[in-house]
Amino acid sequence: MVQSSQNQSKPENLHYWIRFCAIISAVLFGLQSCADTNEPATDAPPPADTVYINGKIITVDDAFSIAQGVAIRDGKFVAVGSSADMQQYVGPETEQVDLNDRTVIPGLMDAHSHMDGAGTKDVRAQVINATMVTQAQQIIVDFISQKQIPVGEWVQSSSWHPPSQLQEQRYLTRQEIDAVAPDHPVFLRTVGHFAMANSRALELAGVDRDTPDPLGGKIYRDENGDATGVLEETAMSLVSSLISPPTYAERVAQNIAAQRVYNTAGITSAIVAGLSEEGIQVYKTVAERGQASVRTGVMWRPSGDSPEEFENALRNAKFTNNAGDDWVRIAGIKISIDGGMTLRSAYVRDPYAGEPDNYGTLSVDPDVYKENVTLANQYGWRVGTHAVGDAAIDIVLDAYENASNQSSIRGERFTVIHGSLIAPDQVERAARLDVRVDAQNVFMWDKAETVESYMGLARAIRSVPTKLLVETLGLENTAAGTDNEVNILNPFIGLYIMVTRKDPAGKIYGADQAVTREQALRLYTSSGPYYTFEEDIKGTIEPGKLADMVVLSADYLTVPEESIKDITPLQTIVGGKVVYEEAPAQ
Repeated sequence: MVQSSQNQSKPENLHYWIRFCAIISAVLFGLQSCADTNEPATDAPPPADTVYINGKIITVDDAFSIAQGVAIRDGKFVAVGSSADMQQYVGPETEQVDLNDRTVIPGLMDAHSHMDGAGTKDVRAQVINATMVTQAQQIIVDFISQKQIPVGEWVQSSSWHPPSQLQEQRYLTRQEIDAVAPDHPVFLRTVGHFAMANSRALELAGVDRDTPDPLGGKIYRDENGDATGVLEETAMSLVSSLISPPTYAERVAQNIAAQRVYNTAGITSAIVAGLSEEGIQVYKTVAERGQASVRTGVMWRPSGDSPEEFENALRNAKFTNNAGDDWVRIAGIKISIDGGMTLRSAYVRDPYAGEPDNYGTLSVDPDVYKENVTLANQYGWRVGTHAVGDAAIDIVLDAYENASNQSSIRGERFTVIHGSLIAPDQVERAARLDVRVDAQNVFMWDKAETVESYMGLARAIRSVPTKLLVETLGLENTAAGTDNEVNILNPFIGLYIMVTRKDPAGKIYGADQAVTREQALRLYTSSGPYYTFEEDIKGTIEPGKLADMVVLSADYLTVPEESIKDITPLQTIVGGKVVYEEAPAQ
């Protein structure tokens, strides 16, 4: 009975399973039909955090293509295309931004700077804004008053360059500083190599007419033998050694402030040169606290000059070459071997105009420098060398070639920093050695006239030969920057100079070395990341790259040439987050 009952139920059970399979098939067919019709429910990409539409987005990709919109998720670009394309990335939580036809470019990168100085606005008198001696004096007076600096406390300045910045084209005397700050010791720093001190500061340092010049330095004196207040090279430390350095907490605060200043200029990345290990740690601390807004490649300056001291520093280094992340990355070692064109200390093949015995100054022994470069290479560090004059560049290329003969530097991205007076034969040699040249056109902005005065017109014309560098080394082996605080930070003045070769008076220096707007923008965006081996993650607006970009006040590609320098950032975005926004007009 039981078996029979089971047998009698088989057809009923079979019918049930046939119906069940039919239903499942219908469901599966329906799902496939939905897929075939591209239903958003199954094919839509994950929503973006932010979508920008209706813009002119200069991607600076290989084709230099123009888009209308971008989608950003988790700090990276996930899509670039038309405004319509971006709609598929819009979800319930997506922020949509209408660019209203504004132009957007990738985040700008300053390929050589000294960023920390930009964060000293609240603690140093900003004489960098002065154009004449009386203005510098007034800035000092106002700073003391506004900051209510007690009598007897030190007053310091921002870095500046009086000979090219001031109408008088000279340094201030101690008497001129005394006239506005008689009761405070005052120390006015320059962009390097020189400083000015008032009488109170010299008195505290014990400097009088009987004080001998220190080795490697000079105390400038008047016709009576009294100190004028101008101090050169090692003589500066006679006074600066009396000033307490900022605390670590103060350095962190100044660094955060400096990064915000760079953001206002549209800068999202920078190479910061010549830092101590503590200076590097400041950048790491800011990033670890989530307060970084500029991605930095930091260049270490090891302590010690002799090969023995230099090697000891390398052996005990706290960091390794190229180590880091998207925010802070170790970018090699910085060494300086000469001065500058406007300081009459760039080391040159031919003497300075009107000074037949002045070939500039070498700040290191060439043999020691060569050995240190070789040591750096042996320990796995690439080197960037400050060399402005052509004779100094000869020494750098000799040292790089010597190191490469022992262990190839090809592909390591060794660099000539500045290279302002690099000659054609040296550019060719750099190409053969696979060496970068990171130049700063902005030297020929407010300093062009001084360069011409000191170097002669012919050398002023051939200074910073951008087109030659690009055509010989390629865009990937050179880049644009400012050397701020030595020069003005504004990247759009840098772009203007690269395109026009004009100084503020409209005088053209080296018209044949002008580059196109596209090339200039590439030098300020996609070229710089090659220095830190980050060309695959930033520098252009492409899917997968870090979402760093700048919204501009005008169209860089179509405004008249003369208007390029007047463009300003309306917004600076780093990692998809707005880090600067221009205040609305009142």
